[in-house]
Amino acid sequence: MGVAKAWRYSGGVLVLAKSHHLNHKHNNLRKQKEQDLLSVDQHCWLWQPAAVAVVVGGGQRWRISWTVVCGVMLFVLGLMSFFTGYVASDLEWCSHGLVKRRLWKKKVNRISAGPVDIWKSKFSKFYYGCSERSPYYAPPARQLLSNGYLLIAASGGLNQQRTGITDAVVVARILNATLVIPELDHHSYWKDDSDFANIFDVDWFISFLAKDVPVVKRVPDKYMRSLEKPPYTMRVPRKSEPRYYLDEVLPILQRRRVLQLTKFDYRLASDLDEELQRLRCRVNYHALRFTKPIQDLGKKIVMEMRKMASSFIAIHLRFEPDMLAFSGCYYGGGDKERYELGEIRKRWATLPETSPDGERKRGKCPLTPHEVGLMLRALGFENNTYLYVASGEIYGGEETLKPLRDLFPNYYTKEMLASRELEPFLPYSSQLAAVDYIVCDVSDVFVTNNNGNMAKILAGRRRYMGHKRTIRPNAKKLNALFLKRDKLPWETFAKKVKASQQGFLGEPDEMKGGRGEFHEYPSTCICKKPFKFSNLDTGNQTVTKSLEYGRNEEDQGVHNVQGIEIAGHGSSSSSSSKDVV
Repeated sequence: MGVAKAWRYSGGVLVLAKSHHLNHKHNNLRKQKEQDLLSVDQHCWLWQPAAVAVVVGGGQRWRISWTVVCGVMLFVLGLMSFFTGYVASDLEWCSHGLVKRRLWKKKVNRISAGPVDIWKSKFSKFYYGCSERSPYYAPPARQLLSNGYLLIAASGGLNQQRTGITDAVVVARILNATLVIPELDHHSYWKDDSDFANIFDVDWFISFLAKDVPVVKRVPDKYMRSLEKPPYTMRVPRKSEPRYYLDEVLPILQRRRVLQLTKFDYRLASDLDEELQRLRCRVNYHALRFTKPIQDLGKKIVMEMRKMASSFIAIHLRFEPDMLAFSGCYYGGGDKERYELGEIRKRWATLPETSPDGERKRGKCPLTPHEVGLMLRALGFENNTYLYVASGEIYGGEETLKPLRDLFPNYYTKEMLASRELEPFLPYSSQLAAVDYIVCDVSDVFVTNNNGNMAKILAGRRRYMGHKRTIRPNAKKLNALFLKRDKLPWETFAKKVKASQQGFLGEPDEMKGGRGEFHEYPSTCICKKPFKFSNLDTGNQTVTKSLEYGRNEEDQGVHNVQGIEIAGHGSSSSSSSKDVV
């Protein structure tokens, strides 16, 4: 009978399975064939198996050290290379890679096994934001040679519109079109009459994107008068692929020359090719710069916070009535709460009926301000930590906020820090949100309380700007802990909170390909610095100039606010930090 042989790889162990149908007199021949198979196999594993297990006749199993196997393979192939001159070099390179990966893993594990700094990630220094155009990036079409003018009507609040503006630039690139400065939503829940120029620096936006797409403030009057029909209006499906725009939108644009896309939010797929993803980052993190009055107010508030504390936490509470109504959750306010939130919920005709208890168990409900405070104290932030709370009207008012204030007395808002300077902005919710955006972006720690648009946009930006600590509550697990909070000793509760929040602290390893929306996880725009073993111990952050692909010119906008420092800030944050684990 023939010999049945198969190689099988499972759990990092290479197993040679052999048939037992041969009789005893062929044992020596089988052993010789096993050695031959081991000697000629030239696999280079992506990670290192612990050992090689060889199963031979009689069911006996021997475990052989991977080092021995590698040595044997190198020796055999070394002999072969003596005659051929090229075989061994490939395996030698592969072995060096294995050794390098083993040393990296050993050092990283040694560091990660220690306490986690709740103010700053230990591994952030190994990454940086990158969004530069590649050498093969095609220049944009000149305005007169483009396929037409693309009008965009953004939708929602400030950060929802920000995603639409970002994607509008990418769509204009896909269509080889001239983009007209987008029109903002004046009819959403917030009823804000602000135009693009009231929030963003228009001239900077146009000049920064000159190498990507042509952008104009309006369709030329001469061109509009020559049109036989008014601009064609259409709405594309959500998460449309670039192919959809080329097949369905481009022919209309070429025929009509002016095309308007309405309710433009999340109308482009999250997963695009690398050049288009990097364009998204250039728009979102560099081209969209707030106007000078908004920047100045944001800087003033940051400086006021820095005068009181070298390090501070910014919390986006998102506990406004519209958010609670949209979530379908219940917070114990009885019939009054059910009626009030129910009336607001009617504004979204397509929202399905939900179970408040079910939504909370699934982690879909924002934490209460009290629960946010308990989470932060359990993670190790002390009673004297300074908080900046970015929020609109809190549902329940001061009564709802009191437990959080008791846990963190150093509690501040933009109204408390710049009441007089804030007056011109009060009628415009989007401009107020822009001020909060600046302060949250600069903060040492940013805490989100839901997975809404501002939370996603800021989480992505903070990753791009150096993986600054961003904490998102693991609401699904925390809900179970809050239900039995009174039955657990504080030490046990805190330990469980720390365990629940692992993977929700803004660490670089949370950036996994394909995870979530690109605006929240801009993995294409995050680059690793050149590897040096010494970096793990000395904190050397040198980036080799030749490897800085993707590093584009510095944004002179919001990100410059990060340069506002009070003397001693850089060294004091560690003195007030506590450990998570």
